Amino acid sequence: MTFVSALYGIFLLSVLAIYWLVQNQGLRLWVLLIASLAFYATLQIQYIPLLFVVILINFRLGIALGERAVPRRNPSDWHLSNEEWKYIEQDWDKRRLKILRFGIVLNVLLLLGFKYVPFFLNTVGALLNLPVIQEQASLVTLHLIAPLGISFFCFECIAYLIDVYRGAPATKEFLKFAAYKFFFAKLISGPITRYHHLAAQLNAVRFPSSDRIVEGLWLIACGAFKKALIADNLGIFVKLCFDNLQRTGSGDLWLAILAYGLQLYLDFSGYVDIAIGSAILLGLNLPQNFDFPYFSTSIADFWRRWHMTLGDWLRNYLYFPLGGSRQGLVRTCLNLSIVMLVAGIWHGAAWGFIVWGGLHGLALVAHRLAEALSHRFSPLKNWWQSIPGTLVAWLLTQLMVFASWIFFRLPNLKDAAWVIQHLWGHKADVQFAQKVYVEALGLQPFQLAVLLWGIVAFMAIGFALHRNMKLQLNWPIKIFLVPLSLYAVWQLAPKEGLPYIYFDF
Repeated sequence: MTFVSALYGIFLLSVLAIYWLVQNQGLRLWVLLIASLAFYATLQIQYIPLLFVVILINFRLGIALGERAVPRRNPSDWHLSNEEWKYIEQDWDKRRLKILRFGIVLNVLLLLGFKYVPFFLNTVGALLNLPVIQEQASLVTLHLIAPLGISFFCFECIAYLIDVYRGAPATKEFLKFAAYKFFFAKLISGPITRYHHLAAQLNAVRFPSSDRIVEGLWLIACGAFKKALIADNLGIFVKLCFDNLQRTGSGDLWLAILAYGLQLYLDFSGYVDIAIGSAILLGLNLPQNFDFPYFSTSIADFWRRWHMTLGDWLRNYLYFPLGGSRQGLVRTCLNLSIVMLVAGIWHGAAWGFIVWGGLHGLALVAHRLAEALSHRFSPLKNWWQSIPGTLVAWLLTQLMVFASWIFFRLPNLKDAAWVIQHLWGHKADVQFAQKVYVEALGLQPFQLAVLLWGIVAFMAIGFALHRNMKLQLNWPIKIFLVPLSLYAVWQLAPKEGLPYIYFDF
């Protein structure tokens, strides 16, 4: 079952009907949990027991961490001095830190075990020239399929344990914790949601107002339109180009890079729109995950707008613990590089993702150095704030972002290097244009380029109306457009929709 399918529509309507007919909050949690298990069972039923065990372990670790204080004094402890009590409290804090470290290591090992063992074996086999190890890596890759959403699942568990360690209350309601972890709207591909953010809402669920219902339906329709109608059609061209690299020309590669950047954004943000819209209809609010990232004027601003919940996780649970920007410029640059390398590794077990993370780390370091220089020289700062400076900053940011997408789409470094080497002066295979543009797409290269830039222009209009003019469609217009959007998806989307890109992450 995928979000863009008639089956999901029937599933969501059925869940909503039962969910709102039940008045008891505890029963609603059971409805949410059972529905989420049914949703995941249509995809990978074999991993449900494993995920339940991991949830139970993190639940128990949270309770252990939540016992922040040593037992209260009682009359029999009158002989203990304040210094002795202070020592006891320090000892307990050390035990809590050990529990936290155990929980983090456990979740990281789960993630590494499923996603990175073949990568490690391949790397070791190549370095030591041992084909036997590489053969084992191939066997593991063939037989070991990672649970969908395992990266999001583990990151949420780590966030919960750290939040409890820092002072947030640990839940003692396993049903609520399991319902939060399995919540079908966010389970497979985010957004990454903190437990306490959702738990507070689960305590007092209210039937959404008419405006909220319209907003939920509108987000579902917009998400389906972006993912199935635009992203999937772009994905056809992207796949044809990147799966036939030797036959493409330089112009085709530039179009494919632009198309992939748009596909990735529309696919992922479309999924999140459907997730947020589905949650709204259930009386819940999931965090925003995108805020017009392709109109950022710096790489730091890009990461405040792209996959915002991942950026928030990296800042709160990695960047700040490393010291953030509190220990000087050199240490700040090092911390930024480490954080982005981790982001690259999180996305996938391949050198291309590591290079992608490293490039973004270098870009963040360059931005921080340029920012420090601008603070010293006011003319430079004024120029960057001018219209020409803003346009140059936007262009440099997007060139960096889209160039790095090459390694994201082609994590095999040989393929990525081939693309970079052939971005200029390389002619396509004679039959490539006929097979791809005419037969597969029904468009000429120039027409496709106009279409891609038309999508960018439409996004720019939306950005200007929403961010600068603060304008939004009113609910009657949204109600009118919802069925039209869904009908367009039904009629014009590819018959065999492409899988969500972030299923792999």
